[in-house]
Amino acid sequence: MLLFVGGPLDGRVEVREARHGEPLPTITHTHLHGGPKVVHRYDLRSLTDSAGVYHLRSRTQPDDDAG
Repeated sequence: MLLFVGGPLDGRVEVREARHGEPLPTITHTHLHGGPKVVHRYDLRSLTDSAGVYHLRSRTQPDDDAG
């Protein structure tokens, strides 16, 4: 089971079948709402062997592609 904290996915719960493999350490959610796209990144933190929480990444971390 995966829980999401923060951003547009806050409160979402996803049940992931083992056949899909391990969850990704970071996921990207792109929100299109008629204006500019808004990108949110979530980083996984394990709680137990079968549960984890994706926390919204802080916007203060710079992207590696700048410069």
